[in-house]
Amino acid sequence: MKPTDVLVIGAGPAGLAAATAASRNGCRVAVLDDNPAAGGQIWRADITRPHHEDPTRGAAIAAFHTSGAALLPGRRIVDAPSPSTLLAEAGGHFETYRWDRLILATGARERFLPFPGWTLPGVFGAGGLQALVKGGYPVAGKRIVVAGTGPLLLAVAAHLRQYGASIVTIVEQASTLQMLPFAASLLRSPGKLLQGAGYRKTLGMTPYQTGCWPISAQGDETLRSVTLTNGRRTWTVECDLLACGFHLVPNTELAQLLGCTLQSSFVQVNSQQHTSVANIYCAGEPTGIAGVDAAQVQGEIAGLAAADCNPLPARLLARRAREAAFGRRLTHAFRLRPEVLKLASQETIVCRCEDVTFSQLKTRSNWTDAKLHTRCGMGPCQGRICGSATEALFGWQPTSVRAPLFPIPVAAFCDEISSLNAPSAR
Repeated sequence: MKPTDVLVIGAGPAGLAAATAASRNGCRVAVLDDNPAAGGQIWRADITRPHHEDPTRGAAIAAFHTSGAALLPGRRIVDAPSPSTLLAEAGGHFETYRWDRLILATGARERFLPFPGWTLPGVFGAGGLQALVKGGYPVAGKRIVVAGTGPLLLAVAAHLRQYGASIVTIVEQASTLQMLPFAASLLRSPGKLLQGAGYRKTLGMTPYQTGCWPISAQGDETLRSVTLTNGRRTWTVECDLLACGFHLVPNTELAQLLGCTLQSSFVQVNSQQHTSVANIYCAGEPTGIAGVDAAQVQGEIAGLAAADCNPLPARLLARRAREAAFGRRLTHAFRLRPEVLKLASQETIVCRCEDVTFSQLKTRSNWTDAKLHTRCGMGPCQGRICGSATEALFGWQPTSVRAPLFPIPVAAFCDEISSLNAPSAR
């Protein structure tokens, strides 16, 4: 590969902003991402509506491309075999990348909480369904219930509606009283307020029910209905799909593998987005769930810091502080109610990869004990789904992160063996 001063992992809002800032200030920058194009999960390209460009996404990607930074898509980091070295799997073979300064912008994923029927075909993560639709999955005319918690629900419902779906209802587990201070605080963020109003306008008269949550999903070979409750009564609604997610959890596995210190499950950073490890920076959701605006400003600060641009602009520091405060209000407003942590029955599968039920886990003492006796967390997702679920249900914390961070195809090992056995060129 070409010489690189700054290596960025993740091409979402934080990673793009970091790469753009560092490249514009004289650094040779490469960005690795496991997706085929820039944008990350939040700005995933829409192959069905290529002309409906999000202006914020378009501006960020245009700035990135004109900065001179290089995008290397389809690369997934699986190991850090030696200091200042990362191993990536790309298309069935391994690639090694060395770095002088590293910026982690690995984003977040949805939190799933198990309840009876959540493994039925037709039950999706809210963001996951949105990504599938952007990739061509048809939802026109389908009845969809959107449930869980967080502002993502409203955004997903509005987007699904634009694709022709019939949104039966939006079910938010947080109460109106719990969310009221957060809603009032949006008056200080007119951009976010207008964005939310736009989603609400798109949804028209679609019911938005607060203080409600799903308790079970019914169906035979596919989803047929969802049972909801508000804690006082229960009712069942027929639907074709359920989009369900209980806010977000950070992707911190690579940071942990590299030895970065975590605080309250997030990567600890200083005023320059520097982690506890020399020459490693982190930006975006791994440092705290606060949304795309926070990710962009943190990414820009990390890119400038990695390029040794000091002092950092005061306007960026002030903006980061405002977005961090917004993130704290967001987390508090959509905190989980105790009831949603008690939805699983004895037979409910918690670890989908290994078919481990709630009854098998409730007698275990911690995450390691559960892995040893039930194989929970040892399937293809490597605990990314059941790990956050068991943390919410039992308070378990992962004891270690080990390579490979993602499953590796056999083809990659075969390719590596072939290259090692190949005769040297003379």
